[in-house]
Amino acid sequence: MMFEKFIAAVLGAKLGKLAEFEPLAKHTTLRVGGPARVFVQPSSKEAFVKVIELVRELKLDFKILGKGSNLLASDHVFEGVVIQTDKGMTQMSVNGTFVTVGAGVSDVKLARDVAKLGLTGLEFLSGIPGTIGGAVFMNAGAYNKEIRDVVVKVQIMNEHNELVWLDKDDLAFSYRKSILQEKPDWLVVEVVLQLELGDADEILATIKSRKEKRAISQPIELPSAGSVFRNPVQHKAWELIAEAGLRGYTVGGAKISEKHANFIVNANRATAQDIADVIEHVKQTIYEKNELIMHQEVEFFNWS
Repeated sequence: MMFEKFIAAVLGAKLGKLAEFEPLAKHTTLRVGGPARVFVQPSSKEAFVKVIELVRELKLDFKILGKGSNLLASDHVFEGVVIQTDKGMTQMSVNGTFVTVGAGVSDVKLARDVAKLGLTGLEFLSGIPGTIGGAVFMNAGAYNKEIRDVVVKVQIMNEHNELVWLDKDDLAFSYRKSILQEKPDWLVVEVVLQLELGDADEILATIKSRKEKRAISQPIELPSAGSVFRNPVQHKAWELIAEAGLRGYTVGGAKISEKHANFIVNANRATAQDIADVIEHVKQTIYEKNELIMHQEVEFFNWS
């Protein structure tokens, strides 16, 4: 009954697109995941706020989804609401070197858009296939830079449905972490970044060069979630996996990439369980061989 009330309210207020029993495999970069009981794409920031108010009022389980790039959704039905931000929460404004963007803005597109304006500082995001909201949530990084290096403040919707601005220090950034991981009721709405002036042609050339290098070193031709494991202290995850002889290790349709050992690819209609089994095998193997505990970056969703 609560789902029916929610659906009627969203459609009645024209808050965005809605589908029932939508396969999450269509919305994750691993191309796996069972159906969501209700799937919503809010049409704007204001619509997002109203959708969150509704799911909380009706006490429905919910999950915020950007581009599904760092997510391993189980094969089971999610008896809740998945709210995808990358279609409607894509507003962007620029004031000098300050850039304000909605949580659903694509990292890759944002890096290119600001580069064209002659703003440097987001080149590291150009190869991260997620959204800025997800980047803040996990303090995404590459090329020795992290999102915390450019964040000024972040607007969240808190557990009381209030829109609150948090300064960078409030976010408690560390390696692949932020306070948002400890506060699941705090939802990223907007982000203010401070960049630097640069030469547009040079910035775009850097982005192009890095893209070409990724094509050589990463299995971008197959569905994946990017790097699966965090680097243990004083180690590189891909080296540990490669040295353990795990390149090419396969369960069902899931395989450890021969090109980059820290990528698990959906090589042949893998299930989420196939991928989870590969992750577990890597953890067990590296612990037995090196007595190191491997921590995955990929979030497990709807498992239990």
